[in-house]
Amino acid sequence: MQIRKMEISDYSRVKELWMSIHGFAIRSIDDSHEGVERFLERNPDTSVVAIEDGRIVGAILCGHDGRRGCLYHVCVHEAYRRRGIGKAMVVFCMEALKKENINKVSLIAFTRNDIGNAFWKEIGWVKREDLNYYDFTLNTDNITAFNA
Repeated sequence: MQIRKMEISDYSRVKELWMSIHGFAIRSIDDSHEGVERFLERNPDTSVVAIEDGRIVGAILCGHDGRRGCLYHVCVHEAYRRRGIGKAMVVFCMEALKKENINKVSLIAFTRNDIGNAFWKEIGWVKREDLNYYDFTLNTDNITAFNA
């Protein structure tokens, strides 16, 4: 298995991975080629892919705002789970964020994502019970779709 920095040339294979995962949600604009390219230009060294058997089997979009890091779209192909790939990718991201002097990292996991929530708990992340998460849609054309 190879863990390396994500490049925009990986986009079509990363999107293929996203589309293969049951319950995965992507946005029409943010997760388009142009949206991911913009994200990677802003955060050139922090996102990651895992490659095995010649294919991308895991990916994380990771970035920061200068103060706090955030992980987005953390995923491992269902056939490659429980082998340490997710943890290795998270470590890659944490090390990349440390190099950029980021001291705290957050992520959002859907409450109904039992596998994902178990993963985060298992590798030592703390679920916050002391806050509420809010968002506000600025662009209603940026439609979220869930994979069936």
